[in-house]
Amino acid sequence: MDQLVELVKDYWWLVFVLGGSTKGLSVWYERRAARRLEKYRIKQETKVALATAKGMGRVDAAQVQRELERAVAAHDGVDTRWFGYETDLATILDFPMMVDMREPLTVDFHKAKRRADLLRPDSPDEASASDVEQYRDAVHAYAGAFDVAEQEAKRRRRGDFSPPEQERLAKAQRLLAVALDSSATGPERQQAYQRARAELDGLIDLPRSATVALENQVRAALER
Repeated sequence: MDQLVELVKDYWWLVFVLGGSTKGLSVWYERRAARRLEKYRIKQETKVALATAKGMGRVDAAQVQRELERAVAAHDGVDTRWFGYETDLATILDFPMMVDMREPLTVDFHKAKRRADLLRPDSPDEASASDVEQYRDAVHAYAGAFDVAEQEAKRRRRGDFSPPEQERLAKAQRLLAVALDSSATGPERQQAYQRARAELDGLIDLPRSATVALENQVRAALER
């Protein structure tokens, strides 16, 4: 009873609003309780939504990283296949189209490689979903262009060269075998390498990485 009196003192204005009825006061209590429950419900739903969004963010970030890892692995795989040509002169002489920049398919492959290299993220942890998507598409284009160029190079082999040019290519390949033969003397290897370069002059533009590697081997043989 005392609590009711204190309540009436604090909320005397409700007498006019509710007409002084106990029933009206009861309704007011119910409404206030309902509002509190509604506020509590909203707060809980907000907490759940925030937690869900945070969890989804972690899932999305993990998915982006997995996508990036797959793209990097695919990129490295195509690079390894290309290095098999770029660093092996004997293989290049079998499939010269792979380094012939007069061929549109070869140009397309090298353009696709440069784009994939350019878009490869320097810092994987900072790569956004958009960055990874662009890089993934570039790697797919690179792999596709390489496949097409390689298939055509294997189909043609040396068929684009005239019979005398094909003989020069075969001779250069034999000379390169001598230049790479560790049982040959240093002067023999150097002479074979120089003659091979003379045979290839004007026929094929050899990759710098392959010639440097071979020259280093010949130079080491001479020093020994």
